[in-house]
Amino acid sequence: MESIEGNFDNVEVNSLLLNHFKELRSVSPEGSAHVLDIPGLKDPSIKFWSIWEEAHLVGCGAIKILSKEHGEFKSIRVSNEFRKKGYGEKILKHLLFKAKNLNLKKLSIETGSGDFFKPARELFQKIGFKKCPPFAHYKEDLNSCYMNLDI
Repeated sequence: MESIEGNFDNVEVNSLLLNHFKELRSVSPEGSAHVLDIPGLKDPSIKFWSIWEEAHLVGCGAIKILSKEHGEFKSIRVSNEFRKKGYGEKILKHLLFKAKNLNLKKLSIETGSGDFFKPARELFQKIGFKKCPPFAHYKEDLNSCYMNLDI
């Protein structure tokens, strides 16, 4: 797998992100959707990568730098044709590699607590994430699950 930083103008990446935003907002109660739009992902504190296998877009993911040693996973998405084939874990491991290259020591994530998000929570737990209290700007929310991982 190869990753390309930025790449928001790529039609496939743009379409994947727009579908991601639309789906997450449709399954999250108002006030509990923390997905970033493309301008939000372009913030200087965020590193975003599209991830490719040959010429096929596998997915994407981002890391928001919260402090010198703490980052947050954002906008992790697997393209529909690569779902349920182990690519979610591959993308997470690729992003962990990127986090280590950024000298981060801890990663956190906010995801939904509902049934829709259960596969994501299980995948994060599989690679070592554990539940934690809200971090950064997040507050207690019954619709959110907060997790972190020391790397």
